[in-house]
Amino acid sequence: MKNYTFNDTVRIDLKQVNLMGDLAVVEGAKGLVIFSHGSGSSRLSTRNRFVAEHLQRSGFATLLFDLLTPEEDQDREKRFDIPLLTQRLIETTHWVLQDPRVNKLNIGYFGASTGAASALGAAAALGDMVKAVVSRGGRPDLADNVLPDVLSPTLLIVGGKDEPVVGMNLQAHDRLVCIKDMEIVPDATHLFEEPGALEMAAQLATDWFRKYLEPGKQHPLHQNRP
Repeated sequence: MKNYTFNDTVRIDLKQVNLMGDLAVVEGAKGLVIFSHGSGSSRLSTRNRFVAEHLQRSGFATLLFDLLTPEEDQDREKRFDIPLLTQRLIETTHWVLQDPRVNKLNIGYFGASTGAASALGAAAALGDMVKAVVSRGGRPDLADNVLPDVLSPTLLIVGGKDEPVVGMNLQAHDRLVCIKDMEIVPDATHLFEEPGALEMAAQLATDWFRKYLEPGKQHPLHQNRP
């Protein structure tokens, strides 16, 4: 059982809006994983919280936050406004860098569904500030124009029965020039609701962050270059 130095709700004060988040910092944290949830979801997503708890048990701090205010979330267009969501993630990352509880930790992103597009967009904008990205059932095609700019080692996790999204991720994988991999969870659909599917996705994500987020590890920026 992990001990926490902090585990509570926080208010994230950005330039034009205040957002709510849940920050969990385990003792001796190896890194911080910031979650970017899918459209129509929130920081309370049961699937993302499952993955976050798995990461916490493995020694990582996590931040799950609402990309939109409750009022904004009533606007369907804002839910799918990838540039807006990307900017919120970028600003939240800068907020993290001012927080003494976590500002010395390497930062990674975990994006689910459309949240993967904002995670990849923010990673492209922030460069080597973001050490690793994991996408679960993601829509990286919504960030297609910036995929070649992503430097962060990126793992795409897709359900084997989520056929349209498998194709989108294969195309995105080809567009990425960073260190990259794609894992297909057999028999899983888009929400990874099948027995054992989410557990497998959580373990794949944890292994990726162990490899690329823990401090003191150096890796090439591009998979096809030494």
